[in-house]
Amino acid sequence: MSLYAFSIPTYQQILGGMLGVMDKTIAHAAAKKWDHTVVCGDRLHPDMFNFARQVQSFTDHAAGSSLRLAGKEANLPARDETTLEGLRERIVKALASVNSVAAADVDAHANSPVTFPMGPRQVTMNGTEYMMHFAFPNFYFHAATAYDILRHRGVEIGKRDFLGVVPGMPKA
Repeated sequence: MSLYAFSIPTYQQILGGMLGVMDKTIAHAAAKKWDHTVVCGDRLHPDMFNFARQVQSFTDHAAGSSLRLAGKEANLPARDETTLEGLRERIVKALASVNSVAAADVDAHANSPVTFPMGPRQVTMNGTEYMMHFAFPNFYFHAATAYDILRHRGVEIGKRDFLGVVPGMPKA
């Protein structure tokens, strides 16, 4: 299986699912009259990133790794969202970045070095190793944690919402 086939459709699927999760969250927040800054600041544990940072992280991993593996500059947006709508728009932008890469470009960089920021330093890894052992695990970790924060808060979402449209699976 090509690196593109392994990665890009999965990013598209989960980012699409998270758009639906955000739509339900925005509707729930409006019905409950939640203060968005409080929701964006929610976290599961004091030493974990808050909800906004979880969304910013999974979108940065999806967009950044897709662009880097396509040989493009990963100019990611500032992490300054303070509303649920702002975080939803960030997911839309990440999905657009993921959709902008061509299969041939991603696959051409599977065995090439990819340099990316990790905290204050720059790290270089082989493209396939970067995707499979760094970008993908981080993407799923932060997406699942964002979902878990919303579930913990009482938003009526389930695993099907998280998964979005699963290719090849019949619709219920």
